[in-house]
Amino acid sequence: MAVKRRKIIMTLVLLAVFIQLIPINRSNPPITAELATTQELKDILVRSCYDCHSNETVWPWYSRVAPVSWLVAIDVYEGRGHLNFSTWGEYSAEKQAKLRKEIRKTVSEGEMPPFQYLPAHPQAHLSERDKAVILAWVTASPRQ
Repeated sequence: MAVKRRKIIMTLVLLAVFIQLIPINRSNPPITAELATTQELKDILVRSCYDCHSNETVWPWYSRVAPVSWLVAIDVYEGRGHLNFSTWGEYSAEKQAKLRKEIRKTVSEGEMPPFQYLPAHPQAHLSERDKAVILAWVTASPRQ
């Protein structure tokens, strides 16, 4: 029984080492048409949203340790694919309006930033003031 347990443990250790060799793309593409806004709103978005919704992701140490690295990369690429503040100006007026509605809903309902992100990034928590600033922006003229 002890030999079998030792083989299982060795297999798991080797597997854990092997998965570290699988490359994960942690690149930040260029910023092509960044959202033009007030410094106050930009500071809030950078602190709470940009890691997943911009090309300015700060890749933490654990984004280099598999399998957590895979989850982080998936979250970032899905986030960028849905909403990317680094390419905001490339979106059509209709797409920007749709995204503003989604932002209003997710911020109002406390869905963003997601709960699993906050323990490692407590600074990303949106205060009531932060939410008010974001909500004022999303309900303002789409020219902003």
